[in-house]
Amino acid sequence: MACRTYSFLMRMLLSALCVAALLAFTSRSVAAQAFDASNLRTPVQLGAAGVVQVGDNPAYSQPDFDDSHWLPVDAKKSPSEYFPQQQSPIIWRRLHVKVSPQQTDLALQAYFISRAFEVYVNGQKLIDSGGVDPYVAYTRNARLIAHIPEAQLRTGSLVIAVRARAPLTFWSSPSHAFNGPMLTLGDESILRERNLLSMIGENAISVMENLLALGVGLVALALFISQRQRREYFWIFCLGLLNGVTLPFLFLCLVRNISVNRWALVEAFQFGIYVVLLLIVQAFLRKPLGRFLWTCSIASFFIAVACDEVFFYGLVPGSWDAFFVIPIGIIFSGVVPILLFRQLRRGDREAGILLIPMLLSSVWVYAYIGLGLVQLIPPLAASAYHAWQTINAFPVGIINVGLADLGNLSFNFSLAIIMVLRSTRMSRQQAVLENEMAAAREVQQVILPEQVETVPGFTIESVYQPAQQVGGDFFQILPDGRGGLLIVVGDVAGKGLPAAMLVSVLVGAIRTAAAYSQSPSEVLCQLNERLLGRTHGGFSTALAAHITADGWVTIANAGHLSPYLDGKEVDLPGALPLGIVGTAAYEAIQFHLPHGSRLTFYSDGVVEAQNPKGELFGFDRAKHLSMQTAASIVQAAVQFGQSDDITVVAIRRASAIATAA
Repeated sequence: MACRTYSFLMRMLLSALCVAALLAFTSRSVAAQAFDASNLRTPVQLGAAGVVQVGDNPAYSQPDFDDSHWLPVDAKKSPSEYFPQQQSPIIWRRLHVKVSPQQTDLALQAYFISRAFEVYVNGQKLIDSGGVDPYVAYTRNARLIAHIPEAQLRTGSLVIAVRARAPLTFWSSPSHAFNGPMLTLGDESILRERNLLSMIGENAISVMENLLALGVGLVALALFISQRQRREYFWIFCLGLLNGVTLPFLFLCLVRNISVNRWALVEAFQFGIYVVLLLIVQAFLRKPLGRFLWTCSIASFFIAVACDEVFFYGLVPGSWDAFFVIPIGIIFSGVVPILLFRQLRRGDREAGILLIPMLLSSVWVYAYIGLGLVQLIPPLAASAYHAWQTINAFPVGIINVGLADLGNLSFNFSLAIIMVLRSTRMSRQQAVLENEMAAAREVQQVILPEQVETVPGFTIESVYQPAQQVGGDFFQILPDGRGGLLIVVGDVAGKGLPAAMLVSVLVGAIRTAAAYSQSPSEVLCQLNERLLGRTHGGFSTALAAHITADGWVTIANAGHLSPYLDGKEVDLPGALPLGIVGTAAYEAIQFHLPHGSRLTFYSDGVVEAQNPKGELFGFDRAKHLSMQTAASIVQAAVQFGQSDDITVVAIRRASAIATAA
């Protein structure tokens, strides 16, 4: 009897415990579905609330559907812990929310739910992104906000149902299946303000990176235009351009989700960025990377882009993402830093500056791959995933900073630092060069006479206007000691310091030759011998004239412009310029310079002056002005548009009356 009584009491106790457990489970299930938003003052996150079920049934979106048998959402569970044996490609979630019928501005925000999902409120679809079935993958970075219709709010209760695509990547993820930010309920204006702040915080570094790359690229383009031999400037510009082109796509993905197929265009730009990065490194190394390395690099780029597309569609486990980075990581985190380090050891400081961001990016790649591999170990998967998220987006105030972003920013800063250092070095070199040019100009002013020794019976004018600080024109007016003059006018091919150095050689040669002979032909022959082998493929034109005291002019030409006698061009025989062949002969002619007549010598800078319309000053204008003063002729050519050195020498023989006097 006692045994039967004891057995009966035990059965009653077990029954009571079962009933209590059932009531507790039921109460937890009901509590999990209920949320009171009737007195909602600030937005609240609902992403980790509600109940969940796999499979697909249109009735799941209806408010009167019985979801009491669904599993409650647990914010700490991974996807595979909900339905270990039923990993369906579609998953539903439902939330019951109590609202006040007087609420009018209530809105719902969906974020990072899936690459394809739909959100229903009391059976009415408010938000959708991508295609759930058939599956069309979309990006998921945009916070989508939809106003809840007042007709639904007046019912006093809302049933929010989410239909989402759940590919293999979802079920294999070690992270929590559902989190609060996935769904947020609140006042629409407040949600949009917070959305804007979140967009700024999460993307400020990426936008800054792209804008910095674009700015550095534009500066590099300006430098490349002036320094075409610096190929790295062109590739830096291409890098900035590619970053600038991707920026609108990044902004677009913040306000709306786009199909992965369209996102493939951004992947193509990313492929271009990889290639340009290697071209930049190759330019700084000043030697080709080699066919084998380029082949491996291009293959790794294709693998990275192709794997991204596969991962977007969720066709592989989420942990495989770490393996996709390995090929490209070998190139940029292994080979490139080694090449830069070797270049640094050779004394190249610029390679050392580039090595710093490469090492920083390498740390991110190593951490990314390492934590991805650790996620394959079940006991460590959750911790590794949390650490993986931290290195990709570490919060600093409202701004998220990733290790990869720091690497990209530092790379663009390194390029900017290199260009600044180069510009500083070039400025110092330019200052030294300007000092040297100023010294050369002083020397040239000494050897090219500003004031000519007075010769009785002749009026001499000379004006020299170089196009740069120093020029390639030269002239000498030397008395012959018998009341006559020896005049040599010429033009060295080219401009600047090299031409000025040849001018100094020629002026010295003219004075040496004049000491032995006043014959124009002999003077030109000696100048020709002096220039042979010194012009490095160039040449010089020259014209020599000897005017006796009684007005006889002997003149020889070596490819120079003919002078003007009283406004008429003197017809001279042609001859090769100086410095071309050693056997050149220079034929001389003779004519008389009457009293009061004027002989005007030009350099080609006069006739080749060019105005903004592209018109040349020309021989007609030069002939028309040949009777004016030398200063007036030079002024007219300069105002028309000087493009070359200008020299004008004018000799006027005194009139007979003045001579008699």
